[in-house]
Amino acid sequence: MDIHRTFAEVVVWEDGRLRHHGRVDMTRSGLEGFGRSLRRTDEVVVEATGNAMAVVRVLSPYVGRVIVANPMQVKAIAHARIKTDKIDAGVLAQLHASGFLPEAWVPDERTERLRRLVARRNQVVRHRTNEVHGILQAHLVPKCPHADLFNNRGRAWLERQVLPDDERAAIARHIREIDRLAEDLADLDRDIAREAVDDAQVRRLQTITGVNVIVASGIIAAVGDIRRFREPQKLVSYFGLNPRVRQSGLGLAQYGRISKHGRSHARAMLVEAAWAVAKAPGPLRAFFLRIRNKRGHQVAAVAVARKLAVLIWHLLTKEQDYFWARPAVVAAKQRQLALKAGAPGERGVGRRGSAYAYNVKELRNSEKAAAENAERAYELMVRHWRSRGLKRRTDATNEERL
Repeated sequence: MDIHRTFAEVVVWEDGRLRHHGRVDMTRSGLEGFGRSLRRTDEVVVEATGNAMAVVRVLSPYVGRVIVANPMQVKAIAHARIKTDKIDAGVLAQLHASGFLPEAWVPDERTERLRRLVARRNQVVRHRTNEVHGILQAHLVPKCPHADLFNNRGRAWLERQVLPDDERAAIARHIREIDRLAEDLADLDRDIAREAVDDAQVRRLQTITGVNVIVASGIIAAVGDIRRFREPQKLVSYFGLNPRVRQSGLGLAQYGRISKHGRSHARAMLVEAAWAVAKAPGPLRAFFLRIRNKRGHQVAAVAVARKLAVLIWHLLTKEQDYFWARPAVVAAKQRQLALKAGAPGERGVGRRGSAYAYNVKELRNSEKAAAENAERAYELMVRHWRSRGLKRRTDATNEERL
């Protein structure tokens, strides 16, 4: 099926030949009517589009299997000069019949819901980008001395700046929009927290320093079933954090920038977590500093993001928490998650709360000291490392051709 917004073009592979079935309306009733005309042993193939999951849910009860194809890989395998809906549907049928169809993983209902929530939150965050800073720069207003331009002190400072009336009105409109989006963001954070509060995988990822509930939920929503990645390099590639490689003939492989193929939102979350990791003591910060001294901040952040992807694969596959976790910090994270999800407060109940240790300065300092010791141990380990030069060619590449 080559699906569109209002219709789907259907081509049937039967007895080794393609047969044009016609068009099906992209409505629930139209798809259900088409499903009743199929057999339980039939298999349906669609490409991954915005409404593909709805098609999967409607047709699954009527057929043996509904397969979602990866459109980028289908295009790479079967590229045609003449492109029509009928040809595209026929290509999907032929690839599946020959066993060359690149399939995309279909998430379960809960993972799909979590993906929608994370995607909506990302849209709200992007819409919060405003023009206030541009207006201030255009009128030579110096940088705000406060940490946040839109908190109480920042807004009071903004009111004191000399600006034209039309620009001041534009700033007021932007601030009202930011306040409205902040309410939407709080609602989405609460919904995500309710989905993640009982998820053992989200709690496990929160043991990593710098990974909060939003990052952990976004990674779990993107990954889904970790068992579909046989090795950590597969997960790194899924996030688009693997370097591009060019190699031909007897020449040496040339490595470039990261591929950026895969789930861009999850990759951005890992990079965001990498910047947070760089500020907290531990082996990951030592790794960040080592790369930063050689290649700069940006490359170091991406390298830490890749390191986090490998770490996440091991934690989820082996079902183990992060070894260098700080228990008091982890307990505070999980308590904040529970409160966002609607858990009652623990004040005045006559006992210590689950995050009590975070309020004890001695405990926090002892955990911080342990993380600093781990950071120094990493620095000692890599101090005597030497950069390896170009690999010498093997004997096979140096043999004389007979």
